[in-house]
Amino acid sequence: MTFLAAIGWPAATIVIAILGFLTIVTAVSVWQVFATGRRAIGDEGGKQYRRLAEELAEMQRETTTELQKANEALAELRSQTEELKSGLRELDRILKAVE
Repeated sequence: MTFLAAIGWPAATIVIAILGFLTIVTAVSVWQVFATGRRAIGDEGGKQYRRLAEELAEMQRETTTELQKANEALAELRSQTEELKSGLRELDRILKAVE
């Protein structure tokens, strides 16, 4: 403080204002650097989430396709089972008629 007292109050006020300005500029600069870092980290995480979402969507499409194939196979089995039932009924009717 003796330096500031030695140069007089008007000059000391200017020095204090310059130091305050430099402190504010430094604080804002550091804040901005950290904000940029946070944004970069957030963007990287967002990319990973998008990639994961795309992979999950592809897996869902594949699963849907496989389920459609399974449903078609099941429908075919049902129709074959119905044909077999009607054939057995016909055979049973013929055997009863022969007796």
